[in-house]
Amino acid sequence: MRLIACLRPQWQRQDTFTAWCNSHLRKAGTQIENIDEDFRDGLKLMLLLEVISGERLPKPERGKMRVHKINNVNKALDFIASKGVKLVSIGAEEIVDGNAKMTLGMIWTIILRFAIQDISVEETSAKEGLLLWCQRKTAPYKNVNVQNFHISWKDGLAFNALIHRHRPELIEYDKLRKDDPVTNLNNAFEVAEKYLDIPKMLDAEDIVNTARPDEKAIMTYVSSFYHAFSGAQKAETAANRICKVLAVNQENEHLMEDYEKLASDLLEWIRRTIPWLEDRVPQKTIQEMQQKLEDFRDYRRVHKPPKVQEKCQLEINFNTLQTKLRLSNRPAFMPSEGKMVSDINNGWQHLEQAEKGYEEWLLNEIRRLERLDHLAEKFRQKASIHEAWTDGKEAMLKHRDYETATLSDIKALIRKHEAFESDLAAHQDRVEQIAAIAQELNELDYYDSHNVNTRCQKICDQWDALGSLTHSRREALEKTEKQLEAIDQLHLEYAKRAAPFNNWMESAMEDLQDMFIVHTIEEIEGLISAHDQFKSTLPDADREREAILAIHKEAQRIAESNHIKLSGSNPYTTVTPQIINSKWEKVQQLVPKRDHALLEEQSKQQSNEHLRRQFASQANVVGPWIQTKMEEIGRISIEMNGTLEDQLSHLKQYERSIVDYKPNLDLLEQQHQLIQEALIFDNKHTNYTMEHIRVGWEQLLTTIARTINEVENQILTRDAKGISQEQMQEFRASFNHFDKDHGGALGPEEFKACLISLGYDVENDRQGEAEFNRIMSLVDPNHSGLVTFQAFIDFMSRETTDTDTADQVIASFKVLAGDKNFITAEELRRELPPDQAEYCIARMAPYQGPDAVPGALDYKSFSTALYGESDL
Repeated sequence: MRLIACLRPQWQRQDTFTAWCNSHLRKAGTQIENIDEDFRDGLKLMLLLEVISGERLPKPERGKMRVHKINNVNKALDFIASKGVKLVSIGAEEIVDGNAKMTLGMIWTIILRFAIQDISVEETSAKEGLLLWCQRKTAPYKNVNVQNFHISWKDGLAFNALIHRHRPELIEYDKLRKDDPVTNLNNAFEVAEKYLDIPKMLDAEDIVNTARPDEKAIMTYVSSFYHAFSGAQKAETAANRICKVLAVNQENEHLMEDYEKLASDLLEWIRRTIPWLEDRVPQKTIQEMQQKLEDFRDYRRVHKPPKVQEKCQLEINFNTLQTKLRLSNRPAFMPSEGKMVSDINNGWQHLEQAEKGYEEWLLNEIRRLERLDHLAEKFRQKASIHEAWTDGKEAMLKHRDYETATLSDIKALIRKHEAFESDLAAHQDRVEQIAAIAQELNELDYYDSHNVNTRCQKICDQWDALGSLTHSRREALEKTEKQLEAIDQLHLEYAKRAAPFNNWMESAMEDLQDMFIVHTIEEIEGLISAHDQFKSTLPDADREREAILAIHKEAQRIAESNHIKLSGSNPYTTVTPQIINSKWEKVQQLVPKRDHALLEEQSKQQSNEHLRRQFASQANVVGPWIQTKMEEIGRISIEMNGTLEDQLSHLKQYERSIVDYKPNLDLLEQQHQLIQEALIFDNKHTNYTMEHIRVGWEQLLTTIARTINEVENQILTRDAKGISQEQMQEFRASFNHFDKDHGGALGPEEFKACLISLGYDVENDRQGEAEFNRIMSLVDPNHSGLVTFQAFIDFMSRETTDTDTADQVIASFKVLAGDKNFITAEELRRELPPDQAEYCIARMAPYQGPDAVPGALDYKSFSTALYGESDL
């Protein structure tokens, strides 16, 4: 019994090898019964080698003599040796003599070379490759654990699992039992022979009853399963490659669509916003212009910041997409007409130019309207005073009272007229001021200029009429002057002194009530100084008033002393002592009011100065901080240490510290709003404006985001191309060494030196120059004369790693198509996942070749289009 158990592996191997040989000899129309007998003459051995190799062997010798048989076997052994197989201790004589052990050894060598040696799974080959393939295919099945080619197959479940994995309709795997190995083995052997054309090479009972089944027999039989299913294996590999390529394209197309939409939305917002910023139609009132300024502030605080973030994100998305396209060996993404990053930057620049001009226009327009309101009010005040003074003057000048007057009355009228002329001359300056203000309102395009001009013209015409009438009345009075005498000199002196004093008081009251507008402490202090100087003249004015009143009292005393009956009023002037005292009292009342108004304005200007200093203090901190951070980011992007993940973590932590600084800008915005609400237009305490701070902040956020994106793209490049951290650091160190100015880019000569340091043959000979020009065309396709670090990394990753190609994808489709030059929709749906199958069907052009069938699709043009090598 022990002897039988020992011999069984040998029987198994001989039966297995016989079945294996017959599976191939059937194709030549013959078979063998006994290996050691049927191969002795060498004829069937040579025929077997021709069938399994597909090659012709030398013509065999048909003689029956031993020498003929030895020659034939030697031809067979020489052919085997020509295939790189070493035949150890196997000679033609042993085969001719029917040595069973030698014959089986030769057949195993043939099986190993032509059935097993070419099996390769994940860079393993022969036995290891075949074992790995079995493990992969049977991994999902319970009670199956393939670890070798002997006892792992005794229960028959592994054979059934192999068949079920590829042809599930042939095996009811769930009904098999681990404790019934004979049934399991016979089931697998019968199904394989009936449906897979794999001859039965093993005997179930022999395997079950053997402690350790023959390894070579099991390997031979299992290799037949591998070759039977190799077509499906190739299709699976091809389908996996195609799915991977299509997944990359689908993801890239999704990113392109996202970019197009985001770019369209941002450009549309810019197109809508610029006309609003370029609308410079002025409003008539300060309130309307201030509302425009408030709308502009809302735009800067609320509407623009999200768009700044979108613009930054758009650039990041674009750079990431281009990196992914380069890594997957795809053509660069070209956005739709007008949607390039440069187009968006140009639109953004136009927006910011319009924005800056709009804010300047708003502030200038508010200043203009403020000036206009002040001038218009001043015009109305002076015009009203003048019109009140001229009221009744024309009628008085036209009165012919001198015709019936006495000589004394005539003389009084002459003196009265002289006083009027003095008063008239004193009012000349006011009329000129009124005309000058009207002219300035016209030059500043005051909206109510028509009414101002009409009123001014009326005043000027009336003034000319008064001048003419004054001249006519003087002539009439002077005509009769020779007949007039005895002028009351005292009254005349009173009138002459009272008139200019009265005019001085009127001017003083006008000045005290005059509106003022200032923007600085210096200006208000100048007004306060002028007012103090005016107040210093009041004692002299009071003495003049008392002197004038003394003249009036003296006239009354003289009249009373001489019993002269006066008419009750000075015949030479309408300025009575009561009027003088009333106006003097009015001046006395207006002085403290003017003091109060000036002090209020001084307080306001002090508050404005506080706002200026407050804003300047914050701006002088924030501005240099932003500049410092910009310089630090520049150094970080050049002097990065540690792994890319360390660099990315450091940059993101740095970004968070920048974002945490945002409350300082918000505080500055609040202070800036207070300054604008106070209509403060300049600030000598700082060189930083809010516009400078905003632009610097936006540039800072954009720069750190771009730097982070650059490192992320380097990580993406490293992982996709399999570049090690050491390689990446070596590339960075080489690049930085030749980047002397730390500008982040190398000139042609610097780049050449960098390449030479890395071992590239780009010396200054013809061959080196040609190679250098080739490399420059890759790293600087736009001929800018500069090589960025990202372009350098992309080049080095292409040089050191492999990528999938259009030819590989075409070969994969050819497998799925069964070696045809076209593929059908049915085949695509059968071999690929639904979404990727439909993706291909929708994009493949109809196949136009002579062997085309209805519905044939051109997978070659589709594959080349994936890599930008066709017009599709």
